[in-house]
Amino acid sequence: MASGIGSWGVYLPYWRLERKDIAQALGSPAGRGTRTVASYDEDTTTLGVEAGRRAVAAGSGAVEELYFSTPEPAYQDKTNATTVHAALGLDRRAGAYDLVGSARSGVATVVAAELAGRQHPTLAVVAELRTGLAGGADERESGDGAVALRFVPDGAVAELVARAAASDEFLDRWRVPGESHSSQWEERFGETAYVPLAHEVFTDALKQAGITAESVDHLVVTGLHARAVRAVRTKLGVAESALVGDRAAEVGNLGAAQLGVLLADVLERAEPGQTIVTLQMADGADALVWKTTDALPAAQAARRDAGLDTVAEQAGSGHPVPYAAFLTWRGQLHREPPRRPEPERPGAPNMLRREGWKYGFEAGRCLVCGFRHMPPTRVCLRCKSVDQMEPERLADTKGVVATFAIDHLAFSMSPPTVGVVVDFDGGGRYRCELTDADAASVKIGNRVEMTFRRFYSADGMHNYFWKARPVSGVTEGEPASAEEA
Repeated sequence: MASGIGSWGVYLPYWRLERKDIAQALGSPAGRGTRTVASYDEDTTTLGVEAGRRAVAAGSGAVEELYFSTPEPAYQDKTNATTVHAALGLDRRAGAYDLVGSARSGVATVVAAELAGRQHPTLAVVAELRTGLAGGADERESGDGAVALRFVPDGAVAELVARAAASDEFLDRWRVPGESHSSQWEERFGETAYVPLAHEVFTDALKQAGITAESVDHLVVTGLHARAVRAVRTKLGVAESALVGDRAAEVGNLGAAQLGVLLADVLERAEPGQTIVTLQMADGADALVWKTTDALPAAQAARRDAGLDTVAEQAGSGHPVPYAAFLTWRGQLHREPPRRPEPERPGAPNMLRREGWKYGFEAGRCLVCGFRHMPPTRVCLRCKSVDQMEPERLADTKGVVATFAIDHLAFSMSPPTVGVVVDFDGGGRYRCELTDADAASVKIGNRVEMTFRRFYSADGMHNYFWKARPVSGVTEGEPASAEEA
């Protein structure tokens, strides 16, 4: 049995920024289509968690090692991968490591996870959150998202059969610590530097694999230098039908996560025995040659059975976000906050003591009477048994809205705040916040699922926990009666 990719997961945020809205507000070039936008309560860690949940749900067996990569880490001088590890409920003995810094770090993460995956199941998670200055090309053409690839020692759906790399030192794109946006040299310079490197690694990788360009079934070319990508994509001798679209008109350029997202897109429609080449240009060039196996159709069916949306389905969905809200979420438009005290920083000892509940959303199930407690407690509320509780992860359990309240006064970057009481399938009730939803359309009886989010940040500390969101996106219909603060 082959080692390689066993399962995959992609997360594209629900919100979309219409490029024409930027033009209307600033008078800048419009462009066409939309870009994905991470919500005010999302960062690269939460994006990575959502992608990782999908990869784990689509596979089977434990994950024994985790690599997390992003050019925009939520923390520096602290491992972000450990938060992803905790939210996924991985075993304590599974290592969790960051590989951050640049778009090329995403390729390094995939390669490192593939090597480790030959020994034990390993998860590679790459997340990206891109902004740029208001009215600039990065803001308009970029997008937010994450991908997770689970590598296994045997039973892979796609094995890595060859790889080639070329490195060269030149200043094309850069961002120094503390800056919120990247700078870029004149476009013709980057094209001149990247094109020869891309041809070199492509030729080398095909030679190692013992194939020709004509035999490539799917070619993925990515990079933040759009001009170089266009110059390379159609000049490698690959059939036009093999060129994989970048979905830029729907989601934008996902930077470090783009390669993995497009690879997942191909895996969701590829057939056994096909050759996939992924080529990324970022401070050099990297080419990876993958071969799909006979296990692919079963993996595709398993994803459908699990109810996981494809990349195409996620890219084609979404809800528009006003440009002013986008600027507010990204800290470029400082608006008057609600006249309420700002939240205090979370306590590290408390978070450690309640790690299973806070990060894994673990309830307590009474072993005597079966009553489900949220949050967990030592004493059963029904039968009064003491210390007879079994932890039960509910992060992947759906529920319905029993009642709700809309609060226009609570401190929030995106008021109003919607609080819901959720009745979970199989028992258990909990009051939490609803996200990715239109407050005017919330209804009693709406189906919801849980999502890992950043509640707030205070004194440089991020407070992560779980929120509910509508199963099928933003709710529709007339709201039922509920309290409104």
